Amino acid sequence: VQLQASGGGLVQAGGSLRLSCAASGRAFSNYAMGWFRQAPGKEREFVGSISASGDSKYSADSVKGRFTISRVNAKNTVYLQMDSLKPEDTAVYYCAARRGSHFYTAGTEYAYWGQGTLVTVSS
Repeated sequence: VQLQASGGGLVQAGGSLRLSCAASGRAFSNYAMGWFRQAPGKEREFVGSISASGDSKYSADSVKGRFTISRVNAKNTVYLQMDSLKPEDTAVYYCAARRGSHFYTAGTEYAYWGQGTLVTVSS
């Protein structure tokens, strides 16, 4: 499966962005999806994940209540709605896929990665 992330940009603190990750190739509904981010000089960090069917999801404590992950299998797309953005959310955001129903929080569990989209939150 090939992944293409989009939707990043520059936003003021308190604003919102919606990231999209479009998948092509094999059956999207067979893949659990995850979002990760990497800030300059920091390690990659788990943001959120969603099961293949979309009925289970999990978010990191740092974004819980502000970010929402969702998917539309008919459109081969997973989304990350980001609200109440903070300067510390500034990072390159990556979507990732793993074959199977269940999601994981560890990046090593995901075999397929998109190219990343940059989110910059100004104070």
